[in-house]
Amino acid sequence: MGRITLTNIDRAYGKVKVLHDINLDIQDGEMLVLVGPSGCGKSTLLRLLAGLDQPTSGKLEIDGRDVTRVSAADRGLAMVFQSYALYPHMTVRQNLAFGLENQRMPKAEIDTRINEATRMLEIGQYLDRRPGQLSGGQRQRVAIGRAVVRNPTAFLLDEPLSNLDAELRISTRAEISALHKRLATTMVYVTHDQVEAMTLADRIVVMRAGRIEQIGRPLDLYNEPANLFVAGFIGAPRMNLLPCKVKATAPGSVRIEGPGGLSMSIVASDANLKPGEDFTVGIRPHDMTIGMGSDGALEAQVTLVEALGPETVAHTLTADGQKLVAVLKGQQLDGSGGSIKLHFDPAMAHLFDRSGQRVPHR
Repeated sequence: MGRITLTNIDRAYGKVKVLHDINLDIQDGEMLVLVGPSGCGKSTLLRLLAGLDQPTSGKLEIDGRDVTRVSAADRGLAMVFQSYALYPHMTVRQNLAFGLENQRMPKAEIDTRINEATRMLEIGQYLDRRPGQLSGGQRQRVAIGRAVVRNPTAFLLDEPLSNLDAELRISTRAEISALHKRLATTMVYVTHDQVEAMTLADRIVVMRAGRIEQIGRPLDLYNEPANLFVAGFIGAPRMNLLPCKVKATAPGSVRIEGPGGLSMSIVASDANLKPGEDFTVGIRPHDMTIGMGSDGALEAQVTLVEALGPETVAHTLTADGQKLVAVLKGQQLDGSGGSIKLHFDPAMAHLFDRSGQRVPHR
């Protein structure tokens, strides 16, 4: 079992409050990913789970047992740190065995657990090496192996890929995902990289300034962000957010005007929008095309072209100063700049009111 429940968790350091009323139910066996910008409180929350820190108020339970004031050693959790935290003077085998030996586990059981972990992580050939003789990716697998041999109730991973280069991040990310499926054990994973979150998570917790902004499955957050912050944080490149105004309303629809000469009608049967009201339209860069239709079209000047082969990323600027990014299929622009007409299907638009909250409209 590995169900973790946080109820009304606050954490303050003196007068500075870094976590605000956190309520979270982590299901047994799920991969839960905490994301958010630097300083949002995600690592602090992970330390509270691990027992390395204690909440100012609130309750933390593991499988129904109150562990709010229980020490880290008695929680049955294993943590993988960003810095690997391996003992440099010990071999890989000694690093893997150290915690188990401290528990006075029989040598035969230790050997069995090490053999199983090294088989899963493919690090058997490194058992007699020291950490300084390993690459960053190999050291991270050893750090994960040290957690695996403990057979914990849950794994806590604090930005474990941040020290790896781009190619190694992708392969190690895949290894972590495969490991989670094999072990079927609860994992709580902290990252600032929303691509990692989208590809790894069963559910994502988006945090900002010590508060939870939204919890949901990756595609639910992508397709229905609760507010402007989540809309701008989930998705790469980030969502285009256009300041617009309601021109007119009709039963089941609303006519809007925006930057670059944008004028279009949006199905909005549930939206309580009034003529003259300010709001924001969000559109994903991948939902934009060139020169198709008039409704949902706007003029923009190309400022930068990133030709990636299978797709082209166009950075543009409207006459009224609105920046837009479009991800276009194939090799559509030559990089010479110029004016283009961008278009998007009004059905793909996201609406947000003046307070930044999502407007249900479809």
